[in-house]
Amino acid sequence: MVKIRLKRLGAHKKPFYRVVVADSRNARNGKFIEEIGYYDPLQDPPVINIDGEKAKTWIGQGAQPTDTVRALLKKSGIIE
Repeated sequence: MVKIRLKRLGAHKKPFYRVVVADSRNARNGKFIEEIGYYDPLQDPPVINIDGEKAKTWIGQGAQPTDTVRALLKKSGIIE
């Protein structure tokens, strides 16, 4: 199953995430199909930059966003 999920980057206690499309069997920071954006929770306000067209295309092809990514997509206005 293909998922849209977060890939954690950054140093200890300084997280930075990339929003990626990956096979659910791969590791969190392992192989992925495509990178569609990023999320920086340390900025004030947090920075969410996701390519809406790519996200909608992948969701249309059956990719399931995780709960966290679904919330980010709603905040950025990509999905209702």
